[in-house]
Amino acid sequence: MVLLHAGNDEELRGGSDEEPIWKGMKKKGMRLGKYEFGRTLGEGNFGKVKFARHVESDRPFAIKVLEKNTILDLKLTHQIKREIGTLKLLKHPNVVRLYEVLASKTKIYMVLEYVNGGELFDRIASKGKLPEAQGRKLFQQLIDGVSYCHNRGVFHRDLKLENVLIDANGNIKITDFGLSALPQHFRDDGLLHTTCGSPNYVAPEVLSNRGYDGATSDTWSCGVILYVILTGYLPFDDQNLAVLYQKITKGDVQIPKWLSPGARNLVKRILDPNPRTRITIDEIKENDWFKQDYTPLDPTEENENACADDDASSSNEAHSDTEHDHDSPALINAFKLIGMSSCLDLSGFFEKEDVSERKIRFTSNHSPKELLDRIEDTVIQMGFYVQKKNGKLKVVMDRKSKNASGSLSVAAEVFELSPSLYVVELRKACGDAVAYRQLCDKLSNELGVPQSQGQLVAAEV
Repeated sequence: MVLLHAGNDEELRGGSDEEPIWKGMKKKGMRLGKYEFGRTLGEGNFGKVKFARHVESDRPFAIKVLEKNTILDLKLTHQIKREIGTLKLLKHPNVVRLYEVLASKTKIYMVLEYVNGGELFDRIASKGKLPEAQGRKLFQQLIDGVSYCHNRGVFHRDLKLENVLIDANGNIKITDFGLSALPQHFRDDGLLHTTCGSPNYVAPEVLSNRGYDGATSDTWSCGVILYVILTGYLPFDDQNLAVLYQKITKGDVQIPKWLSPGARNLVKRILDPNPRTRITIDEIKENDWFKQDYTPLDPTEENENACADDDASSSNEAHSDTEHDHDSPALINAFKLIGMSSCLDLSGFFEKEDVSERKIRFTSNHSPKELLDRIEDTVIQMGFYVQKKNGKLKVVMDRKSKNASGSLSVAAEVFELSPSLYVVELRKACGDAVAYRQLCDKLSNELGVPQSQGQLVAAEV
C-alpha cells in the first residue's frame, strides 16, 4: 500500500532559506530544450528529480526524469500514465502544476512547478504543532485544493503530510497523484475497490475491501492531516499494522481537550469511521470553525491565475491550428506527438499503439516545403501521381500505371514539433499493402532522422 515514486516526495522540495539555486549553477550546465539542469532534488526507484532553470525567463522548475526501461521493469507504466493524465486536468493555486512533458528515446521528463518551502511533514517534525489560526489557514487551502480535484473527477487517494508542500509564501501545494482515481476507475457499483494509500492516513472503509467513495476517503485523510497540524502527532499510530488498522476501523481517536471546541468538533466529525455519516467537503466549508478568516476562491479568478501561469511558463507553447496559414505545418498535442514519432517509441505510455500500419510516421529535419517537394518528386519517380490541397499531399497509384500491381491512395501530412524538427505522417486510405510499405520505407530512409540521434519531443499540457 505504500506508493512508489521518483524522488520520495522530494520532487519539488527546496530549502526555504536558500538563495536562488541557479546562482550556484555552472554557466553551461546540461540542457534539455530550453531548460538548464541544476542540482538533484531527490532520487527514487525509477528516476530522479532535478532543479532546472528556464534559460529565457530565468524561472525555476522541477523536472522529474523517468527512465523508460526501469518503469517497464517495475511494471509502473499505468501509474506514470495516471499521474501525467491527472495532472493535465488540474490547474489550481493549491495543486502542483505540470507544465509540459518532454520525451527522448529512453526517458520521459515531467516539467513541474518548483515549490521551495519543503514538505508540511518536515515543518511539523521540526517545529511541532501549529497555532490554530495558522493551521486553519493551511487546512482551508487543503480543502480548497481537494474540493477542486473532486469537482473535476480526480480523487487523490494518498493524501498525507509528505504529499503537501509549502511554498515560500506559506501556501500549500498538493502533489504526487500517482495513486489518484478518475471516474472511469469506478466499478458498476459506483465505488472504488483498489486498496491503496499510506497506513496512518487510510480511511477505514478502504481497509474493508467492500468498496469506497473516493471523495469520502480523501476527506478522512484531510482529517488526519488537520489533526497532525493542530496536535503535532498522528491520531492513529502503531508499529504493528494489524493493531493500527484496528484503531482506524474503530475510529476511537483521542482529541486533546486543549484544542478549541470548534476544532475538536470538526476533527471528530471528519474522523467518523462511518463514511455515510462522515462530514462532507461541502459541509466542512460551512463549518463555523473552518469559516473563520476564510475567503473562498473565486473560480473565475482561478482560471485567470491558471492562464497567467501558462503565459509565464515555458516558451515552447503549442498554438492552435487556426494561428497558422494553410501552408504552415500543423502543431499538435504533446502526448500525441510522443506516441507519433516511431524513433521515440513511447506511445505505450500515453495512448494505445497504432498497430494496423495504416499510419506510418517518421521525424525529419527538413523544412515543410522541402519535405513536401521531395515527397512529390520521389513518388512521381515511383510511378505515382500527386494531388495537393491545404498543405497536404494525396499520393495516388492506379491500376493503369505501368509500375503498379494494384491501386493505392496515401495521404501525406507534415506536423511541426519544433522550428527544426517535423513529423511526417503517411496514412493509407486504400490499396496494395506491399506498394504502401515500399513507399513508406523509401520516404523514411531518404527524409527521416536517424534513430541514433534520439530527438526530443515537447508539448504543452
